[in-house]
Amino acid sequence: MRIRSLGVIDDAVVELSPGFTAVTGETGAGKTMVVTSLGLLLGGRADPALVRIGAKAAVVEGRIALRPGSSAVLRAEEAGAELDDGTLLVSRTVSAEGRSRAFLGGRSVPVGVLAELADELVAVHGQTDQQGLLRPARQREALDRYAGDAVAGPLAKYAGAYRRLRAVAVELEELITRARERAQEADLLRFGLDEIAAVEPLPGEDAELAAEAERLGHAEALASAAALAHAALAGNPEDPESVDGATLVAGAHRALESVRSHDPALAALAERIGEVAILLGDVAGELAGYADDLDADPLRLAAVEERRAALTALTRKYGEDITAVLAWAQEGAARLTELDGDDDRIEQLTAERDGLRGELSLLAQELTDARTEAAARFAEAVTAELASLAMPHARVSFAVGQSEDPEGVEVGGRTVAYGPTGADEVELLLAPHPGAPARPIAKGASGGELSRVMLAVEVVFAGTDPVPTYLFDEVDAGVGGKAAVEIGRRLAKLAKSAQVVVVTHLPQVAAFADRQLLVEKTNDGTVTRSGVTVLEGENRVRELSRMLAGQEDSETARAHAEELLATARADG
Repeated sequence: MRIRSLGVIDDAVVELSPGFTAVTGETGAGKTMVVTSLGLLLGGRADPALVRIGAKAAVVEGRIALRPGSSAVLRAEEAGAELDDGTLLVSRTVSAEGRSRAFLGGRSVPVGVLAELADELVAVHGQTDQQGLLRPARQREALDRYAGDAVAGPLAKYAGAYRRLRAVAVELEELITRARERAQEADLLRFGLDEIAAVEPLPGEDAELAAEAERLGHAEALASAAALAHAALAGNPEDPESVDGATLVAGAHRALESVRSHDPALAALAERIGEVAILLGDVAGELAGYADDLDADPLRLAAVEERRAALTALTRKYGEDITAVLAWAQEGAARLTELDGDDDRIEQLTAERDGLRGELSLLAQELTDARTEAAARFAEAVTAELASLAMPHARVSFAVGQSEDPEGVEVGGRTVAYGPTGADEVELLLAPHPGAPARPIAKGASGGELSRVMLAVEVVFAGTDPVPTYLFDEVDAGVGGKAAVEIGRRLAKLAKSAQVVVVTHLPQVAAFADRQLLVEKTNDGTVTRSGVTVLEGENRVRELSRMLAGQEDSETARAHAEELLATARADG
């Protein structure tokens, strides 16, 4: 990795060994920045406070060797990354303003892609991870991870059934809670539909009746006007002396007919007068028919007004006109059908809910059985590892139990509480020595014991679900003496099958490393290119002496350092 402008590091290159690399240095020298840098390369949160004061941005670049054909290679290629002879170039930039950019194999990618690769490439552990192991939820996750497909299969089925049950329960609760409101809505709809059905309105009927009422209300005036107009056009039979329009037009037509052959223009006018005569005759005939057909019956007018009143009562409630009323009735009928189906829907959902609860009971029992079986194996494996970490008499066990809940699901003949991951409450217990009761590690483990339990758990994982690289940030906190030697020895053993990087203050741990890196500040408080060095020979002995006694040139410390290195080489 190359690190620039990150925390106290100005510009430094960190060369990690394929086996076990120990990173050491004085407190505050910037060792933790190595962990932070790797975290950024693997999609960690970008904190602008990490950017060195005065710099525009912090930059971390790394080269990662990938296993051919691994899922990490496939994911990188999907993101458009190009591999360089089996290695992947990764870069992360964090600006002082908080903007972050990620590059993978020469391509700009979302930071989330780096996080996806991290799960398969590196397991990072530090003091916060130890605290996380104190939480029962993390302990259950650890057990499920160890159990593998035995838990993953039924857990996926359980999770799907659980989500469906929650959705069904929400819908069912809503239907039952709103049953009164929906019943009232149904009654109102039913009343309105019955009222409309009783009137039986026809599309456009209100407009037609309005026109008819207008005509019937003025029947006498209309009849009188039609008669006068007819007389003016066709003559009054009771007054032979009267002059009508039809007679006058006919006279005009006859006057022109006798001379039309002498002038085409006059012939055209005669033609048009003839058309007027025909039109007058048609209009006169229709006026006569209109007067004969006009119904002045007051009973019919009363019936029309009564019908219009009934239609008006509907338009006041359900729409601005009868067309809108009929549209409301159509929509209301569909809504009423939906509301009337609530009882059927409630019955259907209740049956589905009961079926899902039964399915969850079976799956929860399957999960409990799988976890119980895996817990015994997991605890036995971790206990064996603790024996290699200077805790030979410690015993680890898992308590897999459930809590009674009358509203829960049935598991093992009991009705117990359940959640999205099953009905089990998993807790890691530790009995540090014979005769001591097994207690939750949150209550019964010291800092040093907790560090070793976490390391033992990770070593067990390495045998079942390995990742290429393990990074431990002061995982040996609270440990010293023989226990520290055993931790160093166990980390060296883990490094035979994976890359292990450890940030440590303990010389007993650093002595077992294949490569030891020293992080040093310059006089101005920064770490430069020359500030991260690979220690070999005499320089490594001096650093281990400093870590042992705080004095690089102490003969006693030097002898102890050389003894530690000899012990580590003998174990290797």
